[in-house]
Amino acid sequence: MYLHIGNEYSVRISDIIGIFDIENTTIGKYTKEYLERAEKDKLCVYTTSEMPKSFIVAFKNGIETVYISQLAVSTLKRRLNVTLCEAGFKI
Repeated sequence: MYLHIGNEYSVRISDIIGIFDIENTTIGKYTKEYLERAEKDKLCVYTTSEMPKSFIVAFKNGIETVYISQLAVSTLKRRLNVTLCEAGFKI
């Protein structure tokens, strides 16, 4: 199962470590440093050129990826719930 995170990007749900609101989390020192390191290490994938609202941390086959999305966390959460419900999971 995949979560559509914006434009033509989808991430396997089992690879997702977390979904975070950019505005609320980047005020913290460690989150800001984490995102700066991810950018420097070329781990970031920008799903849009619009103003980012969230970032998704995924880990697959030992490779960490940070997806920067224009979608709000609430939108991603709603999509995740719909996807899991359609697959028969109880939310």
